Amino acid sequence: MNTDTIAAVATPQGRGGVAIVRLSGSDALAIARRMFRPARKNCSFEPYRMEPGTIDAGSFTDFGLCVYFRGPHSFTGEDVVELHCHGGVGIVRAVLRRALSLGCRLAERGEYTKRAFLNGKLSLASAEGLVDMINGESEAEVRAGSLLYAERLSTAVRAMQASLTELLAGIDADIDFPEEDIERTDLAAIGADIAAIAEQAQALARGYGTGRKIKEGVRVVLAGKPNTGKSSVLNALLGSDRAIVSAVPGTTRDVVEGSFEIEGVRFDLYDTAGIRDSRDEIESQGIDRARRLIEGADIVLFILDSSSAMTEEDKAIYAAVEGKRRLVVYNKSDLGDAALDVPADVRVSAKTGENIPLLRSKLFEACMQGYNADAAFVIEERHYAALSRALEELRTARSLAGSVPPDLLGVHLRAAWEALGEITGETANERIIDEIFAKFCVGK
Repeated sequence: MNTDTIAAVATPQGRGGVAIVRLSGSDALAIARRMFRPARKNCSFEPYRMEPGTIDAGSFTDFGLCVYFRGPHSFTGEDVVELHCHGGVGIVRAVLRRALSLGCRLAERGEYTKRAFLNGKLSLASAEGLVDMINGESEAEVRAGSLLYAERLSTAVRAMQASLTELLAGIDADIDFPEEDIERTDLAAIGADIAAIAEQAQALARGYGTGRKIKEGVRVVLAGKPNTGKSSVLNALLGSDRAIVSAVPGTTRDVVEGSFEIEGVRFDLYDTAGIRDSRDEIESQGIDRARRLIEGADIVLFILDSSSAMTEEDKAIYAAVEGKRRLVVYNKSDLGDAALDVPADVRVSAKTGENIPLLRSKLFEACMQGYNADAAFVIEERHYAALSRALEELRTARSLAGSVPPDLLGVHLRAAWEALGEITGETANERIIDEIFAKFCVGK
C-alpha cells in the first residue's frame, strides 16, 4: 500500500473552462482542507458531495469546487480529492504548486491507475482497456476498450484459471496423500476437461484478427495501373477530395491517405501510385512504396477501367495481388462496360457515386466477418501472446493425459495458469506492468 500522497492535473493542458487537480493518498483530505475553504458553513467534507468554495493557490484564490472520494470506494482505492478550478494555465499551475508545497508528490505517468491496479480495484487487462478508450480514434475501438475495461476478458480468463485450479487441486491431493488410496483425479476424464478449457482459450484467441483491425484500423490499398480512377474512388469513399484527380497518367506519385468509418470501425485508405515501369525517378519511388503497402494491406481494391479492355499491365498487377485478400472493382461504369477477363466484385462510378455505398458494404463484409459490436474481442497483442502460450501448454497437457504421471501433467497446467495470469496481472512481471502504465498521461 502506498503511503505518500500524489497530485497532478487530471484535465488536458491548455486553456479551458474548468480544470481538475487530483490528489490521492493518505493525506489527500488533510491537504485539501488546508487549500479549500467551503462556502457552506459547518462543512464536514462529506464523501461524494461536490462542495463550492474558495481554492487557495498561494498568491491568489479562485472560486471552485471540491469533492472527496473516501477510500476504498474511489478510483485508486485510496482517499481521493478533486479540486475543480478555472482552466487558465496560470491558475492550474498555481493550484498544483500549492498542493505540492503542502506535502504532495507530483504523480508519475499512469500512477493513479497503477495504484488502482495495485489496490485491487481493476485488473491489468482492465487498465489496458482504459488506455484504449482514452486513445481510441474510432467508435469501435472505444467500444472494444470499454468492454475490456469492464473486465469482460478478465472474467473469462479467471473462469479458465478456476477450472485449472480445480484440476491442479485434484492432482496435488493425489500426490500429497497417496496412502489414502483415493484417486481424486480421473485420468480418463481429465483429458476432456483440459480440452474444454483449451477450446475456451482458442475461442478468445480466434477473435484477435478482428480485434487487431478494431484497434489499428483496416488497411485498404487501392492498386491498379495509372488512370483507372483510383484517386476518384478514394475520394468517393471518403466523401471528400483528398487526392488530385487528372486525366494525365501518373498524377499520383506518392501515397495519399484518408480514413472513414463503417459501423464504427476505422478503414484507412491508401491511394498508391499506379504500378507500371517508369523512368521518372519520383514516380518510381512512389511505385516502390505502393508495392510495400500492398504487402502490408488487410485488403486490396484492384481497380480496373470498365470502359476499356484489360491490358497486359492490368493483368500483371492482378497477378501481383493474387495472394492478397482483394476486391475487384470496375470503375467508370458510367462510360461503358467492356468485356474484361477478371470477374468484378462490384461495379462503380466514382464520378456519379453509383454503387459506392455497395463498395463500402463489401469492404466491411470482406474484412470484418463475424464482427459483433457487443462482443468482447482480444485487441491487445500482449493478451493474444499470453493466450497462445496458455493454449500451447493446454494442448501439450491434453496429448499427455493418461500416458504420464499426474505430477508431470500438472507442470503444463500450471504453466497455462501462469500464462493466463499475465493477462489479468496476477503473474505479470514488474517490467510489463511499468510499460503498460507508462502509456497513460500524468493525471490518469
